[in-house]
Amino acid sequence: MQGAQRNSLRLLQWMMAASLGLPIALFAIASTISYASTNDIADREIERTLDVAHEHALKVFETIDRSLAELNEVVRGLPDDAIRSREPVLYRRLKQLTDSLPQLKSAWIFDAEGRALVNSLASPPPELSFADRDYFYAHVDQTIGTFIGASLTPRAPYQGARFFGMSRRRDSDDGSFIGVIQASVLPEYFESFYARIGSDPGSFFAMGRTDGVLLAHFPRLDRELRLDPNGPVGQQIATHPEHDLITIAWPSDGIERRIGYRRVAEYPIYISAGLETSAIRARWLSTMGQHLVFGIPATALLFLLLAFAFRRTQHLQAEAAKRREAEDALKHSQRLEALGQLTGGVAHDFNNLLTVIRASVDLLNRPQLSEERRQRYITAIADAVARAAKLTSQLLAFARRQTLKPEVFDVGARMQSLQDMLATLLGPAIEIIMRLPAEPCLVSADAGQFETALINMATNARDAMQGKGRITFTVQTATTVPNTLAHLVGSQFSSNHGFVSIAVGDTGIGIPAGRIGRIFEPFFTTKQVGQGTGLGLSQVFGFARQSGGEVTVTSEVGQGSTFSLYLPRVPADLLPRSEAPNTAPAVAGNGMSVLVVEDNIELGNFAADGLTELGYSITLVDNATDALAELVVDADRFDVVFSDVVMPGMTGLDLAHAIRDRSIGVPVVLTTGYSEALSQDGVAGFDLVQKPYSIEEISRVLHRAAPLRRVRDGAAE
Repeated sequence: MQGAQRNSLRLLQWMMAASLGLPIALFAIASTISYASTNDIADREIERTLDVAHEHALKVFETIDRSLAELNEVVRGLPDDAIRSREPVLYRRLKQLTDSLPQLKSAWIFDAEGRALVNSLASPPPELSFADRDYFYAHVDQTIGTFIGASLTPRAPYQGARFFGMSRRRDSDDGSFIGVIQASVLPEYFESFYARIGSDPGSFFAMGRTDGVLLAHFPRLDRELRLDPNGPVGQQIATHPEHDLITIAWPSDGIERRIGYRRVAEYPIYISAGLETSAIRARWLSTMGQHLVFGIPATALLFLLLAFAFRRTQHLQAEAAKRREAEDALKHSQRLEALGQLTGGVAHDFNNLLTVIRASVDLLNRPQLSEERRQRYITAIADAVARAAKLTSQLLAFARRQTLKPEVFDVGARMQSLQDMLATLLGPAIEIIMRLPAEPCLVSADAGQFETALINMATNARDAMQGKGRITFTVQTATTVPNTLAHLVGSQFSSNHGFVSIAVGDTGIGIPAGRIGRIFEPFFTTKQVGQGTGLGLSQVFGFARQSGGEVTVTSEVGQGSTFSLYLPRVPADLLPRSEAPNTAPAVAGNGMSVLVVEDNIELGNFAADGLTELGYSITLVDNATDALAELVVDADRFDVVFSDVVMPGMTGLDLAHAIRDRSIGVPVVLTTGYSEALSQDGVAGFDLVQKPYSIEEISRVLHRAAPLRRVRDGAAE
């Protein structure tokens, strides 16, 4: 049951862990998928925005380029003087052009010296030379088509926003350089457009030349910026010159961005569009936050419900454990009451046995003792020891706290084995009559509880007779059963084999009718204070019910009482086969090496001396720690370990487990008079010799254990 309870708590703990772990795992998976999806969506948005910015830039440059071509056709073949003479007309045409194109700040026609022949800003233009401007000197020595210059500041007396030039060369009929036609383009026009289409947080745009000179930037910069061709952006463009997507820390502000770039047709211009990676992550976090708004309360509620169920289960199991402890304590008290009844008689019997042993020893010490008398005294000592050992084992069985498992036993045989103890318990003034059946009457019950119940009924009968009278114990197959058992006939308890009746009748004072209904209640007693606890008959009642049986009482005041215990009967073929007592003689050691571990030095010397006389090689240590050290140093010295169980520090059972865990190939034989650890956990597969033991018994057990090692090591017998 305790294993099932631990499993249920473990299951709830696993469920609690799963209620957190599974949502967290699912959330992690969903987060990974969502993160990838958010980045994919951001890349598609960047691509779409880049398409718009690229299309816009292409149309702007194509429009300006076409306007410059038209102006070049207007003045083609005209000498500078003719152009100056037509300056007012050309001025109006240039001004009309710039007014119709918001991206233009001004338009200019220059002569071969860089002086303005016509511009859209002033008529007539001032006598200034612009030969030092990039949009002019780029055309002097070669024909390069349309040139796009760097960002410039207007020269006095002209004022206004910064601009970059877009120009074409003027050629004479023979192809020689005669001037430049130029349009001043406003970067802020592009930046205003980028601000309109880049409304999302973290939006980014840039327009620059292939040499890294930036012409427009959003967010706007308060300084000029030129990208290093050998830097990260320049290297990426060199690798993929037409189009690509990159994630990079932008040089102007160090902010990491996801940026797409594309070249504008045949022009030496790149358009870039992108988003800050922090803005992309913010989108992802916002999406996951929406999931958390619903997921966290649901997960927390489920976890709290499971935690409540876990605490509730723990509380219920703790209550159940307390009830079991109370029941165990009650049973132990009941058993101790029966044990207390035995104390006086046991002390008397032990004194008798000790008297026999002491007298026999004194007689053996007399000189000129005949062999017949010496053997008779030795036999008397051996018989006294055997009776004392049997009585001790019965007392230990009564006194131990642990609950015994049900076993199949013959009630008649068990009653016969208890007769001497009952005689001791009841005293010489009580006549005991045993009426036992010839055929076995088998039951499956807790043998220790059965003996306790029998002693409690016998003690109750003795007290009812005030220590003088006759008690009759009757065991038989029940021909009738109490009404409370009628429904159990043929059930799982009786298994169609009926019931066994154990009756205890006395010649005492009887029980008044008004008290019969209460005699099985715990702590109910009619005895004086200090003479009884009222737990004896309640133990009988509890044992009967737990075993699937019943207990009844019939009584007549002045005529005595009879308590009848009914237990379900089982078929005879379920009785375990008992082995005949082993009376084989001692086995010679023939040099077998034995490591004896015994903290009682007198007992250790007794075992060592006896085994040495039989030809065993003995090494004696008084604690398990030293024994383990001997084995670690040289385990091959020993054929077997013979160890007491109950020792200070490391017990014999601990030593046996240590030998097994270290793979030391030496068999272990344990010995004990009583050990609660062994009664609860068993001997874990090790041989066990019960104290008191004889040298003959030890030699037989050691001889059985030691060959196992010799066969395993491949040694010959």
